[in-house]
Amino acid sequence: MFQATKFLTILLLILAVTLGLHIGVLYLMDLPLFSDKIVLSYGVNFLLAAFIYIIIQQILKNNGTYAGFVFMAGSALKFVIFFTVFYPSYNQDDVMQKTEFTAFFIPYAVCLILEVTYLSKQLNNQPYSPKNSQDPATSNSEEKKS
Repeated sequence: MFQATKFLTILLLILAVTLGLHIGVLYLMDLPLFSDKIVLSYGVNFLLAAFIYIIIQQILKNNGTYAGFVFMAGSALKFVIFFTVFYPSYNQDDVMQKTEFTAFFIPYAVCLILEVTYLSKQLNNQPYSPKNSQDPATSNSEEKKS
C-alpha cells in the first residue's frame, strides 16, 4: 500500500505542476486558460492512472503474468473515455485545435510515462517463480526429479 500511496502522491504533484505550467503557457500565448475541458482532462487522467495502477498492483500480488494485459486494457479504457467524453466537444467544428489536443494529450502522456516508469520498476523487482513459467526446460527437469 505504501508504493501505491507514493505513486499517487507523486502523480498528483507532477500533474499539478504540469497543469500550472500548461495554464501558464496558455496565459503567455493569450489563449483561454480553462477552455477545452482542461481541468476535467487532468482529473480524468489522474483517476484513470490511479485506477489502473492500483488494479495492476493487486494483480502483481496474485499473478503477475496478467499485468501486461491489464495495462493494455487500461490504455484501451483511456481511449474509450477520450472518444466518449472529450472528442465529441473537441470535434464539434470538425477541426481539432492544438489547444484541444494538448488539453488531453499532455496529462495523458504524463500519466503514461509515470505509470510505465513505476510499473516497470516493480516488474523488474518481481521474484522469479519456476512453477508459473512455461519453459519446457524447467518442466522437463522437474518431471525427471519425480
